[in-house]
Amino acid sequence: MGWIGHLTGGNVAFFSADMATMAPETKNEGYRIRLRSTLRALAARARAILTSSLASLALSFAASVLAIPALQAQSGGNQSQPPANSQPAQDIPDAPSTVQPPAPKLPAAVPPESGTSAPPAYPGEATGQQPDQNKQAPPPMPPVETIPAGSRPRNQINPNEDLYTIRVPTTLVQIPVMVKDSDGRRVDGLLPKDFTVLENGKKQTLSYFSSDPFELSVAIVLDTGMSDVTLQKVNQTYGSLVGAFSPYDEVALYTYSSTVSQVTDFTGRLQRLTDALNEMKLVRGHDNGPPILNGPLGPNGPTINGAPAGGPVIAPVNTPPREAYVLNDAILRAALDLSRRERTRRKLIFVISDGRELGSRASYKEVLRVLETQGIQLKAVVVDSGALPGYRQIERIHHLPGQGYSEILPKYVAATGGGQILSELSRNAMEEAYAQLTSEARNQYTLAYVPKAVAGPAAYRSIEVLIDKKGLDIYTKAGYYATPSAH
Repeated sequence: MGWIGHLTGGNVAFFSADMATMAPETKNEGYRIRLRSTLRALAARARAILTSSLASLALSFAASVLAIPALQAQSGGNQSQPPANSQPAQDIPDAPSTVQPPAPKLPAAVPPESGTSAPPAYPGEATGQQPDQNKQAPPPMPPVETIPAGSRPRNQINPNEDLYTIRVPTTLVQIPVMVKDSDGRRVDGLLPKDFTVLENGKKQTLSYFSSDPFELSVAIVLDTGMSDVTLQKVNQTYGSLVGAFSPYDEVALYTYSSTVSQVTDFTGRLQRLTDALNEMKLVRGHDNGPPILNGPLGPNGPTINGAPAGGPVIAPVNTPPREAYVLNDAILRAALDLSRRERTRRKLIFVISDGRELGSRASYKEVLRVLETQGIQLKAVVVDSGALPGYRQIERIHHLPGQGYSEILPKYVAATGGGQILSELSRNAMEEAYAQLTSEARNQYTLAYVPKAVAGPAAYRSIEVLIDKKGLDIYTKAGYYATPSAH
């Protein structure tokens, strides 16, 4: 009964003790009256409490709604405000022009979200892009110092030289040098101080010296115009020819007789060279003796009284085909291809021929100039008639008619520093010559110096290499053509 008194404020008169003595009907009627009055009082009190709670909630909600604009105004106050006297921009289009087309209308910039500050604008940076938050600011630049007007920067290493004086050597002359003793054996172990280089009689200062072996770029020039007997003998030595090169070398194969042909391009795959040389074994050389023009074996078949059987009475004039041995053209073709190879390799033309030259378009002087300009050595193995004792001495007097002359290969070899020309007749001698010449080409002393600049057209400069030891033979190139300077 205490909770009823709490809700009614304690003013509700509840059942008393004397009701127990009342009659049941009277008692029930009084009970109902008192209960109704009590429930009415409870309902009125509940309505009052509910009304008070709803009023409090309404006041709280109104206060929160009124506080939101104040907070937005407070957060927007941190951003830059436009001037008080500024007028809002009117989005009124300009009148169309007949001269200049209207400028494209750019979309309005999207304002930053609430609670974030707009990034500072940097030159060359897009408006909508933000800088990297983790990127550190660049360090402060040191103060700019300049030299007085009209003066030049001072070289602190060598005050006597200007800072902007740059020396670029346009030509580095490389000289491969082979040194042999009186028995023809290669001499090793020499030092730079043992050599003296003279250019046009003037001593030069060496800027490079090495005795290490070089990788080779080799152009093999094979004469297929030799007699068939000699060519077949050469074909049996191809295995030793391939074995004379290392896997680091690159080799190309050329053949010549009346024309020049390139069989293979430069390659470091020796198996490719082997395959090409094996195919060359099917090539036949020239027949020995004079050409057959008449008779049963002649080109025109049987004849009657000098005239072909069944043909005209007047016999045709038969002229033998003109033979040609274009050795100069073959060397020139190989030299031009070698000039495009890497400069770090030693360039070599390896000729296997009888040495005859006849019918080339290029002259000896023209070919030699290319060889000396590109720094190409020429080594040769002379076979067949060129290897016979006394044959070259006879041709030096006057070359045999229709057979060309064979003294040209020794001239090439001597001018380019190729050492000694080897004249071999037997198969074993040829194979030994291959190994000797490639070993000499790879293992030479390499000297280099920077000559003085040359103005005007290219001029020939002679080279002489001296050694401070007696009884030694030196093989090197005779000279070179200097390249004119660019200024």
